[in-house]
Amino acid sequence: MRALLATSIGVTCATALTLPLAAPAPAATVSAPVAHASAAVPAEPSGSTQSLPLRPLGGAVPRATGRPSESMTPAAAQGLLRRDSRRFSLVGVVWDDADTELHGTVQVRTRATDTTRWSGWQALETHNTDHAADAGSVERLSGRVRGSTVPLWVGDSDGVEVRVRSENAGPRSGAADTAPLPAGLRVELVDPGDDPVLPRAEDTPATGTPSSVTPSPGVATPATAPKPGALPEAAGLGMAAAESSAVNADLAPLGAAEITALSKAESEEQAVVGAGAKPFVGPRPRIVTRKGWGADESLRERAFAYTSTVKAAFIHHSATGNNYTCSQAPSVLRSIYRYHVKSSGWRDIGYNFAVDKCGNIYEGRAGGVTKAVLGAHTLGFNTNSMGIAVLGTYSSKNPPAAAVTAIAKLTAWKLGLFGRNPKGKVTLVSGGSGKYKKGAKAKLNVISGHRDGFATECPGSRLYKKLGTARTSSAKLQGR
Repeated sequence: MRALLATSIGVTCATALTLPLAAPAPAATVSAPVAHASAAVPAEPSGSTQSLPLRPLGGAVPRATGRPSESMTPAAAQGLLRRDSRRFSLVGVVWDDADTELHGTVQVRTRATDTTRWSGWQALETHNTDHAADAGSVERLSGRVRGSTVPLWVGDSDGVEVRVRSENAGPRSGAADTAPLPAGLRVELVDPGDDPVLPRAEDTPATGTPSSVTPSPGVATPATAPKPGALPEAAGLGMAAAESSAVNADLAPLGAAEITALSKAESEEQAVVGAGAKPFVGPRPRIVTRKGWGADESLRERAFAYTSTVKAAFIHHSATGNNYTCSQAPSVLRSIYRYHVKSSGWRDIGYNFAVDKCGNIYEGRAGGVTKAVLGAHTLGFNTNSMGIAVLGTYSSKNPPAAAVTAIAKLTAWKLGLFGRNPKGKVTLVSGGSGKYKKGAKAKLNVISGHRDGFATECPGSRLYKKLGTARTSSAKLQGR
């Protein structure tokens, strides 16, 4: 270890290590977590990524109807013929250059594990560049970020077929009419691994004194963790997991699987507000921690990045499909996390929080749920905002009432900590989003949909229509 530093982090021990920044490794053909050196520390939840290159599809390319079409040129169609694979549950397609858009269609079909049943062709959303780190940011300039589709949750599968068809491609199209496909196309098959084995409540150490360290705006700060040997084995934490948990040490015991709910009075008592100001803070909802949903902390960068405040919340849908049960939501989240980091090259999962169809709330990007953590969710407006993704696709399907209620509860609490009115307006400066030029001032709702900051369908028209209800409910929970 390098750069030893003594600091207080609000856990059972006061001495900590300042660790060097470690960028995520590029995707390999098959990647899996590295085993911990010490047998006393349980391994992170298992999981893997299979990265398979796509090839030109010779001869006929099937249409979406399943009927053969006329021959396409190799530049117009690439894919992967039906084949066996190791088990996976989430699929996406990536390419080399994050600044290159895929103008065309991406379709996949998969086979349920240990069966002969193949799904129908399913489309992947190709415009995923709007869920990304801002242009010019350290994360975007890391050299590891790749272009990617939105991934799709397909459930336990062991067979795959892929086809990518260029826009305007057809028998009457010349080379000049056909949009070239991006270089380096490959399909990513993600296995989320097993759910974590969580420690018993009596095995988790007590909460210590809250940290008084204030992060510098827009700066990645080194993560901190207890000194080796000071952490009880029963906590079941490795070094990176301890770092992730320690930033929430004023809210829950180290290694806790959840942050428990508080009443409005208790939440307001904890809130830091200006002298004489009324703390319009909603009751803190129950939040499943990264430990609780089984995040493999060895995947992400070790440093945390912060901005100065939280002015707005952008609501998203994950667009990963609705074919999941609430008990599978942690697996969906682990898959998205692995896809964001290992396949897309991001520093961590892009969203600050996630909500499932049953209304459960999950901690997203590491750094502390009460803090202004810099995410990668709304291109151009990641600074001074937070991103909340509802797991599912809500373009033509109504979001469950429980999910909308969870958005209201989470925003009432988190926006209240920063003095924001959920029914109010806010002015944000664009980092360049396509919809707003770099430096442009955008007047937006404090609770906005992703499409308000970028030309996108996200969070789906059905969820977007529910944001007015979420704003009203959130303000009521704050006592406004």
